[in-house]
Parts: sequence; C-alpha cells; structure tokens
Amino acid sequence: MQLFHRIKIFVYRQGDAKPDYLLLKPEQGIEGLWGPIQGDLGLGEQLEQAVRRRAAEATGVPCLGPVIDLDLPSRWSLGDEEVVEWAFGCRPAQDPDPARLSEGWAEHRWADFALAYPALGFENDREAMIRLHTLLGAA
Repeated sequence: MQLFHRIKIFVYRQGDAKPDYLLLKPEQGIEGLWGPIQGDLGLGEQLEQAVRRRAAEATGVPCLGPVIDLDLPSRWSLGDEEVVEWAFGCRPAQDPDPARLSEGWAEHRWADFALAYPALGFENDREAMIRLHTLLGAA
C-alpha cells in the first residue's frame, strides 16, 4: 500500500466582525463541490511549508502570521493507496485578486460561517471549519 499526504487549507479573513471563509469550486462540472484549497506535500517538505507554498500558489497571496494546525487528520483508502489529509487555517496578507482565483477555479466566493459551513461538500471539511471557527473565537 502506498501512503500519500495531502493538505487542506481553509483561507479566512477577519475584519472587525466574525471571519469570512474562502470557498472554492474546482472545474469539474456538476460534480465539483465547494471546498478549501488542497495540495500534496513535496518530497521532504514540512506541513507548514506546504501550506504556505500551496496557499500562495492558489491565491497569489502569502499567509499572514502563523498557520493554524486544526489537528484533524483524516485517513482514507482508495485501492492500493492510503491518503492522510491534514487541515490548516491560513489568513492571507490581503484579499486575493478575484481574477487570479478565476484562473484556477470554476467558482469562488467569501462566505460567513452560516453560509460556508453547509456549502462544504465533505463532512471532514465541515468538521475542520467548525474547529477553525472555534479556534478563531468566533463560535
């Protein structure tokens, strides 16, 4: 069995009010589900390095300050492959350019927790968003 490590990055912005979350939908037609940024770990790459790299690649904006480890690894198997996904929160230094997001995603939008949570396509993503929302002190 081959083991792969992947990251999921929940990008948020926080002004004076409660946080908004960036939702992304890949270009997969009707099968595309709203979710966070996803990516693979590079060879020898640490988790935080991978989060910062992938967030900057996807949004064009680096993470501001520390990334938040949501401490919710999920593990699943598909055939002879086993995947471990690690979830993190990342606050960008500024709002990503919508034109940049449109290049890599079929759709994107910012949403508060009440709208973002039910829009996520997978239960483990919803669990991660609850954890991030709680850690941000917004729950």
